Amino acid sequence: MADNNGQVKTKLTALYDELFSHEGYGHIEVDIKILRRGQKEVIIRCGKEYRFVVDFPANSEKPKETDRAEVSAVTEG
Repeated sequence: MADNNGQVKTKLTALYDELFSHEGYGHIEVDIKILRRGQKEVIIRCGKEYRFVVDFPANSEKPKETDRAEVSAVTEG
């Protein structure tokens, strides 16, 4: 049974909050792989590995140029 995208976001947020409140070093890694048509596998690694299979529409919208520019500006600075 496929998990929904909301569960992935909830887990990622919870792990971020846990790492941020920790008094030491932390690392989060996210891999997204295309599975069969209409599904993606999302793997979050943070000490443990959390695996989700998420349904997505094949014709999903791509990010706008402005969205990508904002993300790269945040990650560079």
